[in-house]
Amino acid sequence: MSTDVTETPSDPPSDSPDSTTPQSIPWWTRGDTNAFFGLGFNILVNVLTLTGLMIGVVNVPAGDVLGTVLPALGVALILGNLYYTFLARRLAGRENRTDVTALPYGPSVPHMFIVVFVVMLPVYLKTKDAMQAWQAGLAWAFMIGIIVMIGAFVGPYIRKLTPRAAMLGTLAGISITFISMRPAAQMWEAAWIGLPVMAIILIGFFTDVRLPFGIPVGLAALLVGTAIGWIGGYMSAPDVSQAVSDIAIGVPDLRVDMLASGLAHLAPLLGTAIPLGVYNFTEAMSNVESAAAAGDNYNLRSVLLADGAGACIGSAFGSPFPPAVYIGHPGWKDAGGRAGYSLASGVVIGILCFLGLFGVLDALLPVPAIVPILLYIGLLIGAQAFQAVPRLHAVAVVAAILPNLAQWASGLIDNALNAAGTSAGAVGMAKLNGAGVVYEGLQTLGEGAVLVGLILGTMVTFVLEKKFLYAAIASAVGAVLSFIGLIHAPEVAWAANPTVALGYLFFGVVCVLYSFLPGAKDPVVVDEADVVAGH
Repeated sequence: MSTDVTETPSDPPSDSPDSTTPQSIPWWTRGDTNAFFGLGFNILVNVLTLTGLMIGVVNVPAGDVLGTVLPALGVALILGNLYYTFLARRLAGRENRTDVTALPYGPSVPHMFIVVFVVMLPVYLKTKDAMQAWQAGLAWAFMIGIIVMIGAFVGPYIRKLTPRAAMLGTLAGISITFISMRPAAQMWEAAWIGLPVMAIILIGFFTDVRLPFGIPVGLAALLVGTAIGWIGGYMSAPDVSQAVSDIAIGVPDLRVDMLASGLAHLAPLLGTAIPLGVYNFTEAMSNVESAAAAGDNYNLRSVLLADGAGACIGSAFGSPFPPAVYIGHPGWKDAGGRAGYSLASGVVIGILCFLGLFGVLDALLPVPAIVPILLYIGLLIGAQAFQAVPRLHAVAVVAAILPNLAQWASGLIDNALNAAGTSAGAVGMAKLNGAGVVYEGLQTLGEGAVLVGLILGTMVTFVLEKKFLYAAIASAVGAVLSFIGLIHAPEVAWAANPTVALGYLFFGVVCVLYSFLPGAKDPVVVDEADVVAGH
């Protein structure tokens, strides 16, 4: 179990100078260049995606998106990454280390799709008013920020009680599904571009082979992929010309009036804002644990307060997209990133938001040349979940992965059926089951996947350690969350899913009964020696 609530010193790396001698903390290293190109293009892809969603789905005019939404997001990104750079340098100074890596920060990927399709699109379809839909998104994002800041005061205690296998397993589930699978599919749509880029990234980040003249791996991968894409005819020069003509500079300005209008109609949004706010602080909690497993022990409360403030500030300037600490800290650490890469990523992407250059970048850079960096992060986080826990807990890691797999699979089914002009309800559960698609079970398991992963991973970890009463308590928490709809239900409601709640209670009863059997008191030896060194 993790017992770290505050930042505590860790042992200095074996190759570090005398730990009693104060070390100079550099503002930039060669590894920061690698990590900057990786994180920067990660955020770039996400901003390009949310821009397309606002214009193409919610029908917010392009001028408003480029002139207000992106500059608002730019403000949040610059302030957030500046803060996380400060936290990294403070931790490095406190522990007298030069290898501290800042937490990565950018627009939350799950929230991008949720605020568009679950919050703004229904309002737009009902009112045919894109501005009203936009206001609803701002109110929702603001509420997310408030909930995350509240979570800052309970999150550290949850982290203290939750086993590391549950938190890292949940992150592994996200990384394997939502972080890795889409980039992998996009790579194989143009494998002749994506695979050579992937080769450069894998060799550069996972081996000690270095490029000549100190060329950064991320930059080399992007340049090679872009060159292949243009030479092979994958890209279009007229698209670049059109994008250049559409450049529009945006100056951030407060949109408190729009936010207030949205907050006046907040009640219908609470059903998604509350569970998604809980999702935000539990995911941030897991990300902080992931960073601790990689050697950088950040104060969770400081992280959550900044996450919540970023969402509130962005919504006040006009962005309905809450930023958050990203999955991937261990990846940027292994790539050599320290404190500088985070600030550089935030500033550069923020400036691009202000200058309205995202259309030009979209036309210049082939997607298969960018997304391999996301796949690299997914691979590393998935691996860390097994490397940074005792071998006994591997089963718990897999259990924590399953809910995100279910959410990803049910989402794909929904999207495919929607594209065909139908839905799972219209097709019918009998037909889907007959085709081998256990849709209803996948949907139920995947609702509130992050929280479900934490609960399941915790239950299984305690069972493996024969802490049966603790497992029963964890299952009781699962029963309560199921009953009120925070997990295993489409919305928060009383008696949202009583049958699943009953199942959790029965699980707890079984564990309690087992606690009285012979052998239940025999201690289980958890071998910490089999945890991969350095994690």
